[in-house]
Amino acid sequence: MTTKILAMVDALGNLIDFKLMPGQRNDICGVEPLIKEKEFDALLADKAFDADWLVEELTERGSKVVIPPRNNRKLQREHDKMMYCWRHLIENFFCKLKEFKKIAMRAEKTDQSFAANIYLAAAVLKLR
Repeated sequence: MTTKILAMVDALGNLIDFKLMPGQRNDICGVEPLIKEKEFDALLADKAFDADWLVEELTERGSKVVIPPRNNRKLQREHDKMMYCWRHLIENFFCKLKEFKKIAMRAEKTDQSFAANIYLAAAVLKLR
């Protein structure tokens, strides 16, 4: 069984929210409920999140879109490459999260228990 963790972190790399998804699902499927009713100035994400509907929604909200366009896009849009460098914070968060063995191995049987471990690990990381 595989589980995908779709996480949102703040500018300091601290967990704001996350969503658990089946491992075979595309990342873009879980982004709408994750960003719903949250305010932020910019969204930094990788090419997997390059979707017209997401770019339009973020632009309507007044958020800056820092998502590099996919290579197969007919019309390539610009993105702030310097700001995109800060996306490493989410990667760092996942590296720190995987230090916790139960999370790295997905040792819990239920999603509810797995989510509880993620919240606990995020709290411990915040206190470090």
